[in-house]
Amino acid sequence: MLIIPAIDLKDGHCVRLEQGEMDSATVFSEDPAATARHWKELGARRLHLVDLNGAFAGKPVNDAAIRSIVDAVGDEMPVQLGGGIRDLATIERYLDDGVRYVIIGTAAVKNPGFLHEACDAFPGHVMVGLDARDGKIAVEGWSKITGHDVIDLARRFEGYGVEAVIYTDIGRDGMLTGVNIEATQRLAQALSIPVIASGGVTNLDDIRALSTVAKDGIIGAITGRAIYQGTLDFAEAQKLADELAGGVFGV
Repeated sequence: MLIIPAIDLKDGHCVRLEQGEMDSATVFSEDPAATARHWKELGARRLHLVDLNGAFAGKPVNDAAIRSIVDAVGDEMPVQLGGGIRDLATIERYLDDGVRYVIIGTAAVKNPGFLHEACDAFPGHVMVGLDARDGKIAVEGWSKITGHDVIDLARRFEGYGVEAVIYTDIGRDGMLTGVNIEATQRLAQALSIPVIASGGVTNLDDIRALSTVAKDGIIGAITGRAIYQGTLDFAEAQKLADELAGGVFGV
């Protein structure tokens, strides 16, 4: 199971939010590229980026910071990116810039046809980000809760050909309260495509707990605030995940 460091971008800086609230942003670094190199040097095998401004604006905003990060880590460290991706031209530009996977969230829920077109146009490069509270999908930077059930929607998108589902329990994201293991496992069991856990990763206990259910199709865990505030040692977390998996997982 991959431990995937998150870099959330706001106004060109590396920040973390509590439950998706932009006003709660804590700046961890003013140099996102240096932060990306730091995680690569510690052995990260994938990086998770979010254009927070883009998620709220509905269009890319932190392009310069994203390009600097991709240039800093090189081709050997895949980057997955979400936030403000609403059209095929944006996806093509990001992939041309070296991003390996794009993550479509709000646009997938509000315009499923776009997600379907993206999967057809860029097979193997499109993930869907499903953010939920109490099993119901949230959109537009988590500001609106819909009536969509997360498992039902994930199954539908699986049929479109998405590469993976990134599942975030927004009640736990950035709160250091532990991963919602049960909900993540239920989603993974319902799908044949991989699931990446997000939201609430706090310490090595969460890595142990996720590793016990990784066989159900959970290939990674995204972590942000915990590795920046020090409640989780990234290198130790990846080492533990590798040991519990019986070997080193790829990218």
